[in-house]
Amino acid sequence: MALKDKDGQTVAAFSGKWISISHTLMAYCAFIGALVVGLSLHYQKIVQNEFYGYPEEWFPSVSSTIGDRYPERSVFMLFIALTSGPRLALVGLWYILTRKSNSSLPKFVAGVGIFRTLTCGGWTYVTSTDDHDWHDIFMISYLVSTLPWTLGCIALSSRSPTAIGYRKLFAGSFFATLVPLIYFFIQHKVHHIAGAYTIYSFFEWALVLLDVAFDAVTFSEFQDFEIVVKDNRGISRGTGNKTVSDAILEKEKGKEIGATFSGAFSVFGLLDAVADVYNGFVFWSMLTSLGVCVWYFPLWHMGISGYEVIVMCTISPFILGIKSFRYIVVRHVRVFHLLSLSGLLAFRAERPVPRLFAVGFGLSMSCMAWAATFFAERSQPRRLEARISAFSIGLIASSVAKFAFWTNNPIWPIMHAPNGGWNNTGFGVALVAILISTRSTASAGADIAAPGPITKGYSIFASLGLAGVLFSMHSLLSDSSTMISWVWEGFPIRGPVAVPHGAVTLLAMGLGLTIGLFSPNLSRSWAFYGVGSIGAAVLTTTSHWSGYVGALVIAIYTMAAAPVLITHATRHSPARTFGLGFLVYNFMVLFHVWVVAYAFVPGGHLVRERTDWVMTAMMVLIGAGVFSASAQPSSKNYKGKAVVTAAAGRQRSYYLYILGALELLAIATAYLRFPSYNYTPYHPETKSITAGIWTIHFSLDNDMWSSEYRMRDLIKELEVDVIGLLESDLQRIIMGNRDSTQFLAEDLGMYVDYGPGPNKHTWGSALLSKFPIVNSTHHLLPSPVGELAPAIEATLDCYGELIDVFVFHSGQEEDPEDRRLQSLYLAERMKATPRPAILLSYLVLKPGEGNYNTYVGEQSGMKDIDPSDWDRWCEYILFKGLRRAGYARVSRHTITDTELQVGKFVVGEPENGNDIIPEEQVPPGLRFPDLFKGNGVRGHRYHVFDEPRYYA
Repeated sequence: MALKDKDGQTVAAFSGKWISISHTLMAYCAFIGALVVGLSLHYQKIVQNEFYGYPEEWFPSVSSTIGDRYPERSVFMLFIALTSGPRLALVGLWYILTRKSNSSLPKFVAGVGIFRTLTCGGWTYVTSTDDHDWHDIFMISYLVSTLPWTLGCIALSSRSPTAIGYRKLFAGSFFATLVPLIYFFIQHKVHHIAGAYTIYSFFEWALVLLDVAFDAVTFSEFQDFEIVVKDNRGISRGTGNKTVSDAILEKEKGKEIGATFSGAFSVFGLLDAVADVYNGFVFWSMLTSLGVCVWYFPLWHMGISGYEVIVMCTISPFILGIKSFRYIVVRHVRVFHLLSLSGLLAFRAERPVPRLFAVGFGLSMSCMAWAATFFAERSQPRRLEARISAFSIGLIASSVAKFAFWTNNPIWPIMHAPNGGWNNTGFGVALVAILISTRSTASAGADIAAPGPITKGYSIFASLGLAGVLFSMHSLLSDSSTMISWVWEGFPIRGPVAVPHGAVTLLAMGLGLTIGLFSPNLSRSWAFYGVGSIGAAVLTTTSHWSGYVGALVIAIYTMAAAPVLITHATRHSPARTFGLGFLVYNFMVLFHVWVVAYAFVPGGHLVRERTDWVMTAMMVLIGAGVFSASAQPSSKNYKGKAVVTAAAGRQRSYYLYILGALELLAIATAYLRFPSYNYTPYHPETKSITAGIWTIHFSLDNDMWSSEYRMRDLIKELEVDVIGLLESDLQRIIMGNRDSTQFLAEDLGMYVDYGPGPNKHTWGSALLSKFPIVNSTHHLLPSPVGELAPAIEATLDCYGELIDVFVFHSGQEEDPEDRRLQSLYLAERMKATPRPAILLSYLVLKPGEGNYNTYVGEQSGMKDIDPSDWDRWCEYILFKGLRRAGYARVSRHTITDTELQVGKFVVGEPENGNDIIPEEQVPPGLRFPDLFKGNGVRGHRYHVFDEPRYYA
């Protein structure tokens, strides 16, 4: 609404710059005033943290300065309250300055500004002591809204190059400061490095100063405003004759980001984009679920089962080669999308076989429907870009969902209500999304060729490129922690961890997709391909932070290449590109499995442990696609109709809004999931360790449900302090790119070592501990014939004493020489340690026979927890230098195929004999829970001995 001048006397007038000045002064007074008072009155108290105090830590953090101590808290609250008035006025003036009749961005930014003001008051006046949860909610909301506020203000900046320059400087510095801030926080919280919190505090204060400075830039723009107070009825005695400026400077429209976000905002346009993205999310949810459903069958058959053929359901686009059938699919694509929802309803089948077939059928329909959709939209570049954006952002949405749900997708068919599934909700939303997104299609022009120059390049190269990029998206990017597990090498931590750095992977994916949309020529260039190839090589060959840099590079490159390669694929027959592309992708999936499953598949030894070959093949396939796409002249050089329009820019903005929201959700998830690292054992009063070993069968129970919740319950109820998990590496396509240790560690409050990563070609071993893991080393034991045997050698800080724990999975029964060499290797490692030690293992032997005498006895220095237990074959607990207090075997019911064995040890007391004593003579803190006596609970009970054994 334009300002209306009314007759009346001007009683007061002042420049708008004073709004900016007062806001800046009040905000700085709040923080700096509290800092000065705190340093003067409570210096040593506010520099003290949970681990160190003065002199190791000598500068306070923002939170400790403005926290609960009087009078610092009062000084801060007083001035921050005085800031609220100028703050709201600043947001209002900024809206007046930037509003346009054809753009909704100013309204959105103004709404964000008001929201930030309210949430600032929330975390200011509700401290963590008052209510920790609400304090965190307000703080996260404030930080999350900072990104759209900053980007929106930059996009709406005036013509003044000085103002734009300062805003970019302060915003860039703000977000760049987050990197060292997070690094030093982890150094403090995880590694307990003295002085790290002081350095973290400087970066935290820098964020405060930069945040306020960003808004202080409005001084240069508000000085052209004059704020006038008029008396229209003559009730005041004021005098003056100030006038109000009637015009506001128009903003520059030439910038690309401004062009993208300009134009009238449409709620229905955004809903269409959300529906499209959700359909993409459903596709990736079904594709990523197929592998884990197929894997269930060879897992239980211990070899090829025949059900593996279902992986070929993705080649359904081959049928589109039949012109009449393509005509039907393209014109009735909604029907095929609806048929694909059988993949989401699969969870209703209790038995694994029909569930697998439902997923296979649904995915085949989805692959065909998406291929037909891309082909149909090829004559309309704007619509085609929207579909490709939805498809790609759908992958990011799937990864964000897995990040929020501890690497399980809540709508997978291995999920249901008892283990945290959201299947019914996911199906209902998918049904609505399909009805919305398919109500308007390009079916009428399905057979119209793509605009621009005549298509060049061979379709086979386009299909190979499509296969390569699909495989890269699935194998590396369908879970934010997959590549992090590739570069993980144990404690002390020298690289990224799943939380919070999974959010960084997701940000890299979003950045890559943005590059692909805005710079297609760069995405198809050989130079960029070379950068992506270097990233893949670095990821494959190095570890720690350097390996993760390679991971981020390949994430950016893959997502940037996807729009170009898919667009180019649509210029050819969908049967030749998408059908053949999915076929080659399937062979890549099998190749990716064969390198670790070589002992169970025909010809497997030819590709044994050759992940480097897999990565090379992937990049060669993508290179074939780049070769074909680069041979195609750019549409921008074509004399025909221009592709980029205002409508296209407005539509693109909706997908970027969704992408931004997903990235913010990832950041919020990383904050909420960040571990506390304040773990304590169950019975510290007895200085005891309850240690267990469990083969978890890849976290799939006997009925093909994800088993983390049931595992959590049993481990918690048995009060296990340290547990070794075997068959625990799930970071492959066939296991769903999952990591069960994340959920177990966070829910149970335990430190976790994932063990040798997926690029080490083992079935996995992991260690969870209530005690800090001081150091850990990953071993691959001698395996000249059979599968690789992984082991973790970790040193734990148990009640101030260092204890070594070994977690080990030996080779199979069919490879006796492997198992003999492995026994010699591990016996040497256990003998070499001068510290007390515990072995939690899967040994494949009978007590007292063969390699048993290498593991137990003088050669290793280890003792069997119960030499009289003759009924063992796989799982064994050995020890030395500790007093053994108890031993129990607990049935697994249907969680897995192996029981959970547990032993109790007392730290600081010498080894004891094999004399068994009644439970009545055992202190309560050293007893096993009564819950599992008799018939037990939920199918779990003490068995073999029918009760725990205790030792004098």
